[in-house]
Amino acid sequence: MSEALVRRYTGLFGIIASALIVVQVPLYFLYSGAPPDWNILTRSLIGIVGCVFYILLFTGLRQLIHQVDLASDWIAGVIQSAGLLWVAMVFVPQSMEAGAAISVAQDIDTTREGPFAAAQYLMQGLISRLLMGLFLIALGIVVMRLRLLPRWVGVSAYVLAAINLAFVPALYFGDDPANFYSAQGWGTTASMGMLWSLWTLAVSISILRSSRRAPAATTAWHSPSISIPS
Repeated sequence: MSEALVRRYTGLFGIIASALIVVQVPLYFLYSGAPPDWNILTRSLIGIVGCVFYILLFTGLRQLIHQVDLASDWIAGVIQSAGLLWVAMVFVPQSMEAGAAISVAQDIDTTREGPFAAAQYLMQGLISRLLMGLFLIALGIVVMRLRLLPRWVGVSAYVLAAINLAFVPALYFGDDPANFYSAQGWGTTASMGMLWSLWTLAVSISILRSSRRAPAATTAWHSPSISIPS
């Protein structure tokens, strides 16, 4: 697959993934109390589908780095692995929330109630922030060194990584989702999710636009020259 095609598909899948998460996050704020089941199930479905497209984005980024510079394959693997592990950290809490909504008869706030609520705290907070930080720092290094994307992508990746890591100590500030800075706070989880999705949307658009300038030719095949002795 040519570099132009890799950029095109990677950018397209990233736009779809980011747009879905942008739609999902506001659904958490529609109700001040316990939301109805349809709200929980809808936002979980949107988030899970969005993360499936994020898998394609992360895989595309690794392939793009591999094509631009084969020597950077190790850090490309770090980028893909951190991204895929982050997806896993989203899949599990989303499954817990949807399962609680289905199994419990009355409406509950699945971010703080239900049999699995406490198990979500680290996955949606601390672990996700660390994985995002790792992904962003690694991507920033690659972008700044190889120039495979505009410089603003690398700089903003470092800034966003610092913001993610700043929420790591929120682990010590309780679990009230109504608090901005807590293990399960709306700043630690929802706000960071929205900021992440808006950033990946901008980066994906940049990747898609860069496909117009990337080499479109595939690997050329050369027939071996045969010398016939006279």
